[in-house]
Amino acid sequence: MRENSKMKLVLFDIDGTLIDSGGAGTRSLNYAFEAVFSIHDAFKGISMAGKTDIQILKEGLGTHGLDTENGNVGLLCERYIVYLRTEIENQGKHLKPGITESLGLLAGRKDIFLGLLTGNIEPGARIKLNPFGLNGYFPLGAFGNDHEDRNKLLPIAVERFSLLHQREILYRDCVVIGDTPRDVECARIYGAYTVAVATGPYSYASLLESGADMVLRTMSEMDYGILD
Repeated sequence: MRENSKMKLVLFDIDGTLIDSGGAGTRSLNYAFEAVFSIHDAFKGISMAGKTDIQILKEGLGTHGLDTENGNVGLLCERYIVYLRTEIENQGKHLKPGITESLGLLAGRKDIFLGLLTGNIEPGARIKLNPFGLNGYFPLGAFGNDHEDRNKLLPIAVERFSLLHQREILYRDCVVIGDTPRDVECARIYGAYTVAVATGPYSYASLLESGADMVLRTMSEMDYGILD
């Protein structure tokens, strides 16, 4: 495989960064839990920001004293996807500011490859992006079903890039864009460039403390000079 340091792999988080699902994800997780275990509003009080779906499900199971290793997670994932297909069709869903312009600009550059780095399991990620017509921008990615630890996902995305494009890319030539400190951490530990955008649950001020290389209020402020 050949290596080209001029190429950049730009990886986006989904919830809070690309889109707001209008609460579809949380509702679907709660509905799945209620359908399987008859527990209403099971994830009340559980913070989900920046976590993988598998991590969230295991936390929910543990909170209610249920086994996390006997197939419960897989069963909940299946029911979650069923509900999500319906719940994503809501009037509250919307793209985050600057995303249309950013993706249009990035997709037009031959030296940029786009992908996803998200805690969503892949079927859920694709369902969330589909109403906005975004799936075509992201031929590859690393997802919550690849590993429940978000900090293990960047190497998976890089490996998939290498297999798809038959070229190697260094971590330092990867840019990870997300809306939580966990998005920043999962990239910083490998030396990737990190962009934190305050369009999710974390304020601009709090993201300044995350150690991100660039902190934005919205993607409309993105400085694309970092990709040159």
